[in-house]
Amino acid sequence: MVGKYKVITLCGSTKFKDDFINAQKRLSLEGNIVISVGLFGHSGDDEVWTEGTKEMLDDMHKRKIDMADEIFVINKNGYIGSSTKSEIEYAIATNKKVNYLEPPLK
Repeated sequence: MVGKYKVITLCGSTKFKDDFINAQKRLSLEGNIVISVGLFGHSGDDEVWTEGTKEMLDDMHKRKIDMADEIFVINKNGYIGSSTKSEIEYAIATNKKVNYLEPPLK
């Protein structure tokens, strides 16, 4: 398994910080390179809310999706917010595989 690693970008609401950390750990131990968010705006990283920063981070996250083989959506209790929905749509449009923490609600 050494040397051949899948790259996975985590997506989801930053209010689920602990779930991001747990998914990053699990996926890394399974032999994946994991790309996560840089800040947790809904979990106390208030810098996200300064002018222009959220827009920059949203765009940056799409570049992280570009670098990945697939995305892993942290959709705890079925929650998918508008930013995450946009990231899922972008991943699908760029032919990335999409996996979920929980089965998506229909």
